[in-house]
Amino acid sequence: MRVTGKIHSFESFGTVDGPGIRFVVFLQGCPLRCLYCHNPDSRPLAGGKEMSAEEVANEALKYRAYFGDKGGVTVSGGEPLVQLDFLIELFTLLKREGVHTCLDTSGICFREEDARYEELARVTDLVLLDIKHADEEAHRALTGGSGLAPRAFTQFLSDRGVPMWIRHVLVPDITDDDEALARLRAFLNILNTVEKVEVLPYHSMGEVKYEKLGLDYPLHGTLPPTQERVLNAQRILTGKTTV
Repeated sequence: MRVTGKIHSFESFGTVDGPGIRFVVFLQGCPLRCLYCHNPDSRPLAGGKEMSAEEVANEALKYRAYFGDKGGVTVSGGEPLVQLDFLIELFTLLKREGVHTCLDTSGICFREEDARYEELARVTDLVLLDIKHADEEAHRALTGGSGLAPRAFTQFLSDRGVPMWIRHVLVPDITDDDEALARLRAFLNILNTVEKVEVLPYHSMGEVKYEKLGLDYPLHGTLPPTQERVLNAQRILTGKTTV
């Protein structure tokens, strides 16, 4: 069976989406409406270019010589879990070639009863998990969706020994509350496979995309967090003060 997916774009030499130099596949479609989303054009599933998993794998393998010992392929979005069958097929093909696979996700689509996630765990070497907010009400206000599935997915990955890098976007007055950060730290402390926690300062560089699409930018006028607040979040979440 030929499994196809909707592709938003590719990045040939990614250096911030997992270890080493990576070929990054951005999939089309996302159910969330995060206030700070910088890729609103990747939200509709109806967009993008349709390609087979084999075609995408072959495109990625053209850059294999640059991966070195640490690099590989990262699938991002949009939200990759929207296209779960395609994601599993692509990672399966890449693992057969000995390529390191990395998934960049919010975990929003996870359903524990869906056996396909067991397949996904077996062919995923690393997950970059974007935890939006520790508080359920605040999570809904920020993203338009519940935080329950992402938390369950995080626990699922930990239970199956899948390494994770946790990411948290720090937005002034929205995600930088000390109490919420402490609750997030407490949750991370019970997990077994968290290798790294990254604090990502909010930026407004995506605002120009909203203008081009004729959309209102939800966080217009919001400034990036101060270095002091970034260091504070880093300290709470990791115990370190270096970002």
